[in-house]
Amino acid sequence: MSESLQDIARRLVVPQKGLLAADESSGTIKKRFDTINLTSTVESRRDYREMLFSAREAMHDHISGVILFDETIRQSAKDGTPLVKLIEDAGSIPGIKVDAGAIPMVGFPGETITEGLDGLGKRLAEYRGLGARFAKWRAAIAISKVLPTSGATYANAHALARYAALCQSEGIVPIVEPEVLMDGAEATHDIERCQAVTQEVLRVVFEELARLRVDLTGMILKPNMIVPGKDSGQVVSPEEIAERTIAVFHASVPTTVPGIAFLSGGQSDEEATANLSAINKIKDLPWPITFSYGRALQSAAIKAWDGKAENVGAGQRAFLHRCEMNGLATVGEWTEAKEKQAA
Repeated sequence: MSESLQDIARRLVVPQKGLLAADESSGTIKKRFDTINLTSTVESRRDYREMLFSAREAMHDHISGVILFDETIRQSAKDGTPLVKLIEDAGSIPGIKVDAGAIPMVGFPGETITEGLDGLGKRLAEYRGLGARFAKWRAAIAISKVLPTSGATYANAHALARYAALCQSEGIVPIVEPEVLMDGAEATHDIERCQAVTQEVLRVVFEELARLRVDLTGMILKPNMIVPGKDSGQVVSPEEIAERTIAVFHASVPTTVPGIAFLSGGQSDEEATANLSAINKIKDLPWPITFSYGRALQSAAIKAWDGKAENVGAGQRAFLHRCEMNGLATVGEWTEAKEKQAA
């Protein structure tokens, strides 16, 4: 019997596990590979992702699902095993990024709208046939003293809701990702501004999800944490980030949502883990709260691997370490001492 949307959503947010965002576009993964002077080719991208997905202990113990890129969901490992099968064999759920990226929004200087709705129903049906059980769509919300505008917020929320409704009609769990950016052209906003903007963005997103009859029990929310802008100079503790983030959720996120999986959004590896742990130290939350990290799970692994076959083991150990630390953070048990001890 096939699993319901609710079953899949619940499996994605079990304690000690979270999501691996391995859905970098060709441009983004090229930038990652540039840091180790590796040319981005079909083969090098395949080898890199095979290294991650075949890291058995990390995948089995700490990764509930993997968000894939269109190229990756169709690829096979060197020995011919489909990469989707590697993920499933480790007990993880394959997912797929389906948006076509953010472009400048006409009439709204400094703001973007995410494309990809045209033909999405057909693409989702194909992805389901390729093994995807959940999907992801990201809306990027610029923040400054005057941004976001209500027009851009509404347009992105409406696109997220249309995407989510299409996913559910194809038996796929939508991950709804409205990211209020911590970096960008004007990243000088303070934490109070981030809190006010994120609360309003989430309010509009859930209003649109309700208007388009999306079943909130069969989706996952992927939001930003409440953090100051990267260039604000403001220093805040993980405890303050946790309190403000949870305050926003209590004000904006219905308790029927089965789980919340944070993006790392420009935080360092350790910051993303420390802040997630502080959030999960707050007791009696109505939602399981976990991670959906890309770079924050992968940067150490890329460095250790360095594009060399003989370093696959080192890359997998670095990946396991970050997975273990974030697994602890999902239950509020990460500490700096454990970070250093395990490193």
